[in-house]
Amino acid sequence: MLDRTKTVLVNGAVIASASILLFAGATQFRQWSQLSRGEKALAAGDQINAIAGFESAIHMYTPFSPLVERAAEKLWMIGRDLESRGDTEKALIAYRALRSSFYATHGLFKPGMKWIVICDEKIQLLAKPLQPAR
Repeated sequence: MLDRTKTVLVNGAVIASASILLFAGATQFRQWSQLSRGEKALAAGDQINAIAGFESAIHMYTPFSPLVERAAEKLWMIGRDLESRGDTEKALIAYRALRSSFYATHGLFKPGMKWIVICDEKIQLLAKPLQPAR
């Protein structure tokens, strides 16, 4: 009886470990695919699809993945570039995508809080309605 219980527990642990590894690997692959999609769109000058790709890469959040930080940096760079060119609407799209991506990853812990804080500041600054001329 003890041997059978031991076998069941070992098999259960092996199956659980394999499942976690497969899930993590698949998530990492999808994250890489979305980051690659964003980089291709950015190289083609398509900021909106680049934003979508980088945003999706962050949504595939896995702890300690360097791809998440790279996608966040790319979104921030796109926002800053659009802002410097005077395209406030698209810059806001990039900053909001970055912020909402990290809000979507919140669970037991809250990754990306530094990005959320700086995006909140940018959004507040850029989203202020223009004052009417007198």
